[in-house]
Parts: sequence; C-alpha cells; structure tokens
Amino acid sequence: MLEDNRGISEFIKECHRIAKEKGWWKTDRNEGELIALMHSELSEALEAMRQGGRKEDVAEELADCCIRIFDYCGGKKIDLEKALLKKMEYNKTRAYRHGKKF
Repeated sequence: MLEDNRGISEFIKECHRIAKEKGWWKTDRNEGELIALMHSELSEALEAMRQGGRKEDVAEELADCCIRIFDYCGGKKIDLEKALLKKMEYNKTRAYRHGKKF
C-alpha cells in the first residue's frame, strides 16, 4: 500500500517500475497506443457509471487511467507534478468557467 504522504512523482516512479517489471517496456512503446489505452480506461469508467456502478467501480477505472498516465510519464521522462502545479496556478487566473457555457 502506498503511503499518504507520497507525491505525484513517487506514484509515477512506482507505476513505471511495476510496468517495466511486468515486461511492458522491453521495446519502444507506440505513443498513440499508450494514449488510447488511457482513453479506454476513461471509457470504462463512463460505462461503469452508465450501468449504475458503485463509486468503487468508477474509482477503480479512474485509478487505472492514472496508472497508465503515470507509467507513460515515467517512461517518457515527463515531469507531471511540475506541469500540474503550473497548470493549477494558471487556472486560478482564468475567467469563470473559462468564459464558456460548457
């Protein structure tokens, strides 16, 4: 079990380590395929919602999406934690609902 005090960077390292250990990075990964796999996990979360799934079911699919994102960032050396912090600060400066209806 991961400890509560770990940051995003630690989750990235751990998710990527596990994926490598399980053989997913023995060869170069197709980036389009990796993005599609992230998207598929979101689609599974939506399907769980549509079928009246429990919050735990939806949460599991969202966790799968995060794991795929973290693995990708680990494999491609993307500093997601830094990008998240930067984007959150930028979003504070945006207009209400970013000036959009939806």
